[in-house]
This record gives sequence, C-alpha cells and structure tokens, in this order.
Amino acid sequence: MIEKGKGCYLYDAEGKRYLDMVAGIAVNALGYGDKNLSRVIAEQADKLIHCSNLFYTAPHVELARLLVENSFADKVFFCNSGAEAIEGAMKLARRWAQKKVGGQKTGFVAFTGSFHGRTFGALALTDREKYRMPFEPLVPGARFARFGDAGDAEARIGLDTCAVIIEPVQGEGGIHAASRDFIINLAEVCRRRDVLLIFDEVQCGLGRTGKLFAYEHFGVEPDILTLAKPLAGGLPMGAVLASDKVASAIERGDHATTFGGGLVVSVAGLEVFKRIKSPSFLREVGDKGEYLIKRLNSIKAAFPDLIAEVRGLGLLIGVELKVKASGLLDLFFKRGVLVCTAGEKVIRIVPPLVISRRQLETFLSIFGEVLDETRKSQIKAAQ
Repeated sequence: MIEKGKGCYLYDAEGKRYLDMVAGIAVNALGYGDKNLSRVIAEQADKLIHCSNLFYTAPHVELARLLVENSFADKVFFCNSGAEAIEGAMKLARRWAQKKVGGQKTGFVAFTGSFHGRTFGALALTDREKYRMPFEPLVPGARFARFGDAGDAEARIGLDTCAVIIEPVQGEGGIHAASRDFIINLAEVCRRRDVLLIFDEVQCGLGRTGKLFAYEHFGVEPDILTLAKPLAGGLPMGAVLASDKVASAIERGDHATTFGGGLVVSVAGLEVFKRIKSPSFLREVGDKGEYLIKRLNSIKAAFPDLIAEVRGLGLLIGVELKVKASGLLDLFFKRGVLVCTAGEKVIRIVPPLVISRRQLETFLSIFGEVLDETRKSQIKAAQ
C-alpha cells in the first residue's frame, strides 16, 4: 500500500522506502513531491479548476504553443489519456482520407509487438491476443506487419490504407527500438502511397529517450503524433499533434472532449514541458541511459545464464531474461526496489528522468544481488 513519494522514492503505509524504477509506468518524469509542480497545481486549483473549452484559457493555449514550437506539428488536440490520443489520431486519419479520396481508404497498418491502448479503436491496433480476444469484434480495418521488416510493411500497405501507426520504441512489447533505416523506409513508402504516418510516443516521448521526441532519433517527421504519460506530471492528460496538412481535415464538431486541456492539467503540463525541453536536461537523460545500458551489459557478462539481452534508448530500457521476469519482482521488492515487466521475460526500467547516478548505482548493485540469488535458487533446485 503506497502512501507517499519524495524524489525517486516511494513509501508504503508502514514507512518502508522503495527506489522507484517504474515511475508510474513512465509517467512521473520529475519524480515525486516536486515543489514547483505542486505549487503551480495548487495555485491554479485555487483560482479555477474547470472551465468548458468552449472558452479559451491561457494555460492550454500556452502549452499548445510550446508543443507546436518544439515539434513538427502545427495543431494540438488535448485529451485525457494515451488511448484517447490514439482514438483521436485514428479519427483524424480517417477524416483526412475521406476528404482526400473518399470513403475507401479506412484501414490501418500496425505492427507485431505493438500496444496502443485498451479502448476499441486502440485495441484494434494492438497486437496482443490476450487483450483483444475477450472484446472482439473490434474496430475493423487493421492489419499487422512484422516490426522491423520493411518488405512486409510495404506489402501490408494497400489501396485501402489511410495510415500506418508505429511506436518508434515499443514499450509493452518488450522495449524494442526500430532501426533508423526501417523508419526512413517506412516514411518513404507512406509518402509514395499517400498514407499518413502516425507515431505513438505515449511511452517513449517527452524526453524518455534522451530526445524531446523519439522521432528525432530517426531523421523523419510523422504526420500525427500521440503523447500522454509524462505530459502533466502524473495528472491525466493526452495530446494529438498534427501537421496542418492533416489537421485541416477536421471540421468543427468532428471531435471533442469535456476535460481535455483543463486548467489544472495544462499548468502541470507547462511546468513539466518547460523543464524537460531544456537541452541540458535531455542531454543528462541520454547520458544516464547510456551509462545504465553499459553497466547492465557488464552485469549481463557476469550472468550470461540469466540475461539474454539489454536494449533501449535513454531511460527506456529492457533487460530480456532467460527466465520468467515475474520471478524476480519479489526479490527486488524485498530489497526496496520497484520494477515492472514488459512481456513474460523482460524487466522494464523506466525510472523518473531526474534519477541520480548514485540511485542508479543502488539499483545496479541490487540487480546483481537479485540475479545472484536467482542463480543460487536454480542450482539448489537442480540438486
């Protein structure tokens, strides 16, 4: 039972402290108890919590302006979650295609290993059978190409395809980063066939990879991009970013939201975004990520029987094990460290972006202890 947090630590109801390498699943980029973030939230709540977006308010306009000025986008639509952002992106893509060529281009191409959310539209683009099956039939028109296979992706993009959606770094699917060549090829095919390219950066965006946006690693710009998790520092907020080419297809009344872009979440988003977009902040995230991957590979060398691969970008890292990852969670927990999984055999490492080198060293030391205990248990079980 978690009760409070401070910095990169969480505390349970009995006062035990845990080093948090989960960050609300890549949400709490600034950690816990950040004084500036708490202050702007409290000040706005004291003035006005909610106002219909039939009217302009300064915070959501300013946040939209900052997002546009620092990205490829010309327009922003605010919503409440990553899944809602995906739904908005899907509607925008279909509306664009409908206006451009009529009603025959309604399909989507997504990728194996993908996770885009749990609403009906987002779930239709998610390649996770255990999530999909209980709720079928889903939104029709989705096809899946092999992640990283340019030829298969091109073959799946047909005359009926309005958009291709991809996580440039897959999260739930096991922390797999697409190659630069694959993304460049995919963007070229989309341009040639007049198909939109959607980047889902709900988990990998906003500084997590050491760049403000993950697409900056690949030398291409999407037509639509979705954001959410860290955007408002732990408050529920999502966003759809789009170029004018696409956003101009939406007409008044085509899409809407009651709470999206609310005052309190927008002031939180402003505080988070201003901090994260700092070049020095992003550089530090990238440096910490490189250091962590290097040290994890050293641990891999010491435990080749337990670790298969270390991969990731920035502070979005996956350690693929040769055993089930769930068996290690309690061992971390007992030592005061919180981690989570990304699939059956992958430990997902997504700490607050403000984590210190000393805290990373603590985590690495405990990781070694956990693997050592796991190895001893295996030897004992075999005897």
